[in-house]
Amino acid sequence: MWAGLIFFLSHQPGLKSGLPNEWDFVLRKLAHISEYFVLTLLLINALKEHCLSKKKIIVFAVLLAFAYACSDEYHQTFINAREGAARDVLIDSGGILLASYFLDGKRKKW
Repeated sequence: MWAGLIFFLSHQPGLKSGLPNEWDFVLRKLAHISEYFVLTLLLINALKEHCLSKKKIIVFAVLLAFAYACSDEYHQTFINAREGAARDVLIDSGGILLASYFLDGKRKKW
């Protein structure tokens, strides 16, 4: 469902917050980080159901979230007033890595 929400938001033409340009830019990039932080946490939680080591779970979750970030940016190239940007994949990766770092540090508590 979370991936569906990301897809829905990415499908909105010219999505803007209505704030001044510099604040809108910051808000949208923070949204990228937050979306992919949550996606990674959800993927890790889902992968816990499989008989994998904790390290493999984190690696698979990171790879899946990164692949989704790439596909989402590609999807945006087909939407009016949107663009797919490698910069946004890097920003998404920040959220992905933050989530994996956050959970990797708490690995003993799983």
